Amino acid sequence: MDKAIKLIETEDGSHSLYVPELDETYHSFHGAYRESIHVFFLYGLDYWFTHHPHQKPIRVFEVGFGTGLNAWLALVWAEQNKVPLLYHTIEPFPVPEEVYTQLNYKNIDQDIRLYQGAFDELHQAEWDKGGAITPYFNMKKDKTTLEKVQLYPTDVVFFDAFAPSKQPELWSKDLLQKVVDAMNPGAVFVTYCAKGQVKRDLAAVGLKVETLPGPPGKKEMVRGVKL
Repeated sequence: MDKAIKLIETEDGSHSLYVPELDETYHSFHGAYRESIHVFFLYGLDYWFTHHPHQKPIRVFEVGFGTGLNAWLALVWAEQNKVPLLYHTIEPFPVPEEVYTQLNYKNIDQDIRLYQGAFDELHQAEWDKGGAITPYFNMKKDKTTLEKVQLYPTDVVFFDAFAPSKQPELWSKDLLQKVVDAMNPGAVFVTYCAKGQVKRDLAAVGLKVETLPGPPGKKEMVRGVKL
């Protein structure tokens, strides 16, 4: 395993990664799996689809491929709902194979074990190219930064960057504006972060901002809808 990254188990039994250099984890200590479902699906993708049930395919942009958990759950969502999903994700520092092969997400929920093989396929997919992973899930995975990436029209944004205290540049108003400019009218932006400055900046760049109940262990999260 990469010495710069440590595998940890969160409170719901699912794995996350700890980065000593940043003193930061990829997910909440209170449950990586529960956090992802709550923030990005319950209040993100599910919310958008409830309000736009006939608009397909759905276009998702993720900031931070990381462990691949969000992408894999999005693939499962697309297959289970039989809704085509175009998933664009970025990651400048991919997780090494010797690390991602140890992650236990495939064993957390029996209902989604049917899609176990797809988890490794997501990590093994070629960088900077797009293609179908499953019949309903098409992914483009770019090995680049938010500053440099070319964005496409987007319906749902999974903003899963490290915390503003750890990587403040990713939360700058200029980069938030770049993301919002690519969002379609009515598109949804979700993040676990509920800091006041982030909410003010999101409102300033054109989103209607809601403060919502957070996942286990966190009081609040944020959703923005493009006006």
